[in-house]
Amino acid sequence: MASLFSGRVLIRNNSDQDELDTEAELSRKLENRLVLLFFGAGACPECQAFAPILKDFFVRLTDEFYVLRAAQMALVYVSQDPTEEQQDLFLKDMPEKWLFLPFEDDLRRDLGRQFSVERLPAVVVLKPGGDVLTLNAAEEIQRLGPACFANWQEAAEVLDRSFLPPEDLEDTAPRSLTEWLRRRKYRVEKAVRGGRDPGGGG
Repeated sequence: MASLFSGRVLIRNNSDQDELDTEAELSRKLENRLVLLFFGAGACPECQAFAPILKDFFVRLTDEFYVLRAAQMALVYVSQDPTEEQQDLFLKDMPEKWLFLPFEDDLRRDLGRQFSVERLPAVVVLKPGGDVLTLNAAEEIQRLGPACFANWQEAAEVLDRSFLPPEDLEDTAPRSLTEWLRRRKYRVEKAVRGGRDPGGGG
């Protein structure tokens, strides 16, 4: 699945807007998962109405407050917004685990053509291998809510990862010395900006 975004950057919708810019990082977030491509725009009234439904759908399947283990699902917002400011405004209240393409990336438009997106909002559901499971699940999500995920999972024959650690625990362990140093550098820079001792606790 990561091959769809090979050579591209995906950004996590958190306060730091972490970039996933290596094949290994993309694979960790996308492999053996159903991937939802959400085509929308902040200026689209239908998208504005659908966004809270999709947000609730995603949170109820991925937030450990609601489920014992997060669903094997990733969501990528493929912005059709005319300006970056509108894209940022639309994403401001959306879950931190959502991913999105940089505004300047032409892949935003190319994916719309690739998956024949004719109207917004649209949610293309992809199997882990990249095959299309459904071209637009927006209506199904509105009608069935989180219940439709089990149907998709069965249809896509997603491998059960219940024997693996939860995603959030996975992400806390550095994969290499280089990654550990990157994280250490980031923490030092962040602490310096905040006037804190980088060697302190936390």
